[in-house]
Amino acid sequence: MEGYAGRQFVGIDLHRRRSVIVRSTCEGEVLETVRISNDPERLAAVMARAGEAPETVLEATYGWYWAVDALQAGGAHVHLAHPLGAGDVRVSAG
Repeated sequence: MEGYAGRQFVGIDLHRRRSVIVRSTCEGEVLETVRISNDPERLAAVMARAGEAPETVLEATYGWYWAVDALQAGGAHVHLAHPLGAGDVRVSAG
């Protein structure tokens, strides 16, 4: 959804070489799903579309450190999730 200005939530399925990023509204409407090659600049470019200080859930899988550093540098509120329990993660608009 182009031009959405409300608060956004981001989920990242992090893998070794590529990751899938899903941006959504507070109501759970998907705004964008994108697959990227793992690169701090590419991650920052996608996250720039998520607005200011998005709530972001990231799997705490092997090699997650670079992604957390890049997300926090861009102002995201990062929540690490256990890979086996990530399907149960809920982030409230609280």
